[in-house]
Amino acid sequence: MKSSIHLLISFLLSLQTLFAASSPKELIAAGRVDDAIQALQQQIAHNPNDAASYNLLCRAFFMLEEWDRGIPACERARTLDPQNSLYHLWLGRIYGEKADRAGFFSAAGLVKKVRTSFERAVALDPKSWEARTDLAEFYLEAPGIVGGGKDKARDQIDAITPLNPGMADWVAARIAEKNKDAAAAEREYRAAITATHSGARAWLDLAIFLRHANRLDEMDQAVQKLESAPVDRAESVMDGASVLLHAGRDYPLAVRLLRRYLAAPVEEGPAFKAHDLLGQLLEKQGDRQSAAVEYRAALALAHSYTRAQEDLKRVEH
Repeated sequence: MKSSIHLLISFLLSLQTLFAASSPKELIAAGRVDDAIQALQQQIAHNPNDAASYNLLCRAFFMLEEWDRGIPACERARTLDPQNSLYHLWLGRIYGEKADRAGFFSAAGLVKKVRTSFERAVALDPKSWEARTDLAEFYLEAPGIVGGGKDKARDQIDAITPLNPGMADWVAARIAEKNKDAAAAEREYRAAITATHSGARAWLDLAIFLRHANRLDEMDQAVQKLESAPVDRAESVMDGASVLLHAGRDYPLAVRLLRRYLAAPVEEGPAFKAHDLLGQLLEKQGDRQSAAVEYRAALALAHSYTRAQEDLKRVEH
């Protein structure tokens, strides 16, 4: 009986996702990436100089992890409106994802483009904490030969602090981790919890840190705190479930988080990926029928999502 109720809930959530959105931006937020791409391509066909549509098209491909299809759209948006900070930011992001998966020589050229894009995004909108945080992360991860450096990342903290104190603490924590100072990193992650008034994103970041430190009982407690925390970043609810799934911990809590998240998904946590995560959790709990429902729900939103295709094939055989 309980399984049937959950199947009904999943079906109703899928219907809500399918019919609640209309504009391309709303379609993307709802995770309806297939519909979003079709709508945006139609808009671009009618107006080839629509920079906003190109940017959204890039973001739709970003959700699908189809970097090669997304890069030209992001480049076109930037070219059509070169003074738009957001377009440079998304171009830097998709260059970065492509670079992470490219060969050495291709990656070297892309990394320079990442830096240029992020630095331009910050120059055009100095008050964008998102752009400054991405730039700080680039400086932290990139080698000095392509413009990286921990000192440059640290410089961004002062600029981010008045804009988003919690993210400033996150950058400080990441720097401490790079310096292999786990105690300082934990202090900064906990400082972010205080700065955000116990926000969900800060509890997620602490949970991830604790998982990497193999402090799994404390990680569980952090995710439990996340469940009841103010939701400052909605995708943190989905990501908390992912942390539990990959750590092999507290599947019932992870399922609860995903069902809650799917009632109001956002672009940063694609609904089709949330359905797939929920399917994996249900499958691990032995409910293959409900898992298949979630995998099909994922594919109804994004038919080419390879992970869901593979997961569905596995439970149907």
